Amino acid sequence: MKLTSDSFEDGDVIPGRCAFCVKDPKSFLRLSQNLSPQLSWRGVPEGTLSFALSCIDLHAPATKPDYVNTPGTLIPAKYPRGEFVHWTAVNIPVATSQLAEGACSKAVIPGGKRIPDGPDGSLQGLNDYTGWFKGDADMEGPYLGYDAPCPPFNDSIPHHYLFTVYALDVARLELPAGFGIAQFRAALEGHVLDRASLTGRYATNPDIRLK
Repeated sequence: MKLTSDSFEDGDVIPGRCAFCVKDPKSFLRLSQNLSPQLSWRGVPEGTLSFALSCIDLHAPATKPDYVNTPGTLIPAKYPRGEFVHWTAVNIPVATSQLAEGACSKAVIPGGKRIPDGPDGSLQGLNDYTGWFKGDADMEGPYLGYDAPCPPFNDSIPHHYLFTVYALDVARLELPAGFGIAQFRAALEGHVLDRASLTGRYATNPDIRLK
């Protein structure tokens, strides 16, 4: 299989319109358009009955919120890091081979999208903004579906966002509403005929110049 995007090339920079936030010279960050990127896939194996999708930040700092986006501090490159889930989706119909830009997210919704946009019949899980915004009176809520990158403005490295499409041998995965990444991965096990990925890079640190 091959996964491509008209929004950015594999290994290239994710455009600001497809980010949750962008750089701001006065306030460090401001909310952006939060558009889901255009995605297309081809070379689907015989026997495919549905698709699943995921987007994961591979370099999220494993730290407390009070260290993130704090002026005068810098998160070092060697700081402990882990995954930050931006998207999981299952039960995407086999007839689907592409998603237009903005098809699954068109704006930042404080409190999260209760009924996220997406292909008819698909089911989308919780992303990690759900936990990140817990306790924030303005933003707290269940963040379902896709929400775009917003790496810390005080991080010393750019983040890499791995988008993956999975071709599955089942038409439907029985997952509960608001499923998490562990449930997603467990449900996929034994059903993946093929997969394809592409990676986008993004940073909000004004000292990082991405090319």
